[in-house]
Amino acid sequence: QVQLVESGGGLVQAGGSLRLSCAASGRIFSINVMGWYRQAPGKQRELVATITGAGMIKYADSVKGRFTISRDTAKNTVYLQMNSLKPEDATVYYCNYHHSAWGTAYDYWGQGTQVTVSS
Repeated sequence: QVQLVESGGGLVQAGGSLRLSCAASGRIFSINVMGWYRQAPGKQRELVATITGAGMIKYADSVKGRFTISRDTAKNTVYLQMNSLKPEDATVYYCNYHHSAWGTAYDYWGQGTQVTVSS
């Protein structure tokens, strides 16, 4: 089992910045992917950004150039620096930890952190 604890959400004006953090604990595999997803009410959860242990990064097109994902492997922590926030970025953000073992994929989710952007 892996536990994820998120922090850093809150209220910010449009154009402002927030930094989300997610610390993983428990049975951490060395080969994994951590990332951030978001889900608006009535919509599917969507990828925001992911990063592998080797540093390979993927961003949603909607956040490229504004958001930056990074990780501290020693601390099993992933960060999401969000700049130039827009009202459409406002929703609940979820941290994800993913690894595959023996042909089985494992996904763990944080409790979610609310990001509110005022226009």
